[in-house]
Amino acid sequence: MLSPSMLSPFDGAGLVLLGGLLGLGTAGTVFWVWMLIDCVTQEPATGDERLAWTLVIAFTHLVGAFAYLFVRRPVRIRLHGV
Repeated sequence: MLSPSMLSPFDGAGLVLLGGLLGLGTAGTVFWVWMLIDCVTQEPATGDERLAWTLVIAFTHLVGAFAYLFVRRPVRIRLHGV
């Protein structure tokens, strides 16, 4: 017969794993929102770059947020100082 402790996936290691996954998910979402807000508020309004980067970040989540952080943001800061 199985004891109740054998049936629960939420023992010590399970709780640590669950907490780590929730933490990573939360951190990823906060980073994604930060990059989305940065793009919408800091990109120059001229041209279609703001719209294009906003759509890339919105539809590709973390991949688009990291692409914006490493590809576009340094160029924007160098050109516009913002």
